[in-house]
Amino acid sequence: QVQLVESGGGSVQAGDSLRLACVASGRTYELRIKGWFRQAPGKDREFVAHISTIDDSIRYADSVKGRYTISRDNAKNTMYLQINNLKPEDTAVYFCAASTYYYDGTYADQELYNSWGQGTQVTVSS
Repeated sequence: QVQLVESGGGSVQAGDSLRLACVASGRTYELRIKGWFRQAPGKDREFVAHISTIDDSIRYADSVKGRYTISRDNAKNTMYLQINNLKPEDTAVYFCAASTYYYDGTYADQELYNSWGQGTQVTVSS
């Protein structure tokens, strides 16, 4: 079992930056992928980015390429999501997730993840 706790959300102005963090605990050695998803008001939860714990390969959703950066610090069991030049459309609850499953493809499907955090709210005003 893996526990995930997000932090770093908040209410910011358009153009600001935020760095979200996700700390993992428990059986983290079993993890293959760590990822970020978000859910905007009235919308379904969507994939944002993921990073492999095996080779540090990274994938982004097309909608966030250029302003979002995913990274991880192995020593701290922490994954980050840096968001620059925030826009009102970035307003959402951001969730971190982790997967122990082997899958030969992009882990954009929520069903591939078996651990989830509670989410952290990001609100961007114009």
